[in-house]
Amino acid sequence: MPTVVVATGNPGKLKEMQVYLNELGWQLELKPSEIDIEETGSTFLENARLKAAGVAKALNQWAIADDSGLEVQALGGAPGIYSARYADSDQARIDRLLRELVALGDRNRSAQFVCALALANPSGDIVLETEGICPGEILLEPQGTGGFGYDPIFYLPALGKSFAEMSPAQKDAHSHRGIAFAQLMPDLKKLALE
Repeated sequence: MPTVVVATGNPGKLKEMQVYLNELGWQLELKPSEIDIEETGSTFLENARLKAAGVAKALNQWAIADDSGLEVQALGGAPGIYSARYADSDQARIDRLLRELVALGDRNRSAQFVCALALANPSGDIVLETEGICPGEILLEPQGTGGFGYDPIFYLPALGKSFAEMSPAQKDAHSHRGIAFAQLMPDLKKLALE
């Protein structure tokens, strides 16, 4: 069973990725905490590449990374690559985003979640990459109690629910991360990891 390092220190992200990659039979493990890759890219894909390549090279192992976040059209794409650092907590990030939209007059609530994935071989070369995009809208106030981050204010018109109102299976099928893994899976299945 091949081992692939997930370029994150977040056990929740590893668990989430395991769900998507289960059928490949890979053993996923967290990157060691002493390896810290600076996210200096200007796009989600650049940051995913940096993390995957840096961890793969440091450990001489296969590594997979994701970088994801929310882009709000009226805010010029913000919070974008700074989604996790937009404020100190999930609630503070939501509050800040809603305040900024109100200050603009609530004209346009179009938004999208973006998830970039990159897989690097033990030499640090990126062998596969993709970007999944889930278009939606920002709600006037949070709805639902599931999920995390911006999920309570991200609304998917096709399902008539916020991400926080969806079952885990619904979110897996419709989210930016689910879309990205679905795009990558045919190529991942062809890879022979050593």
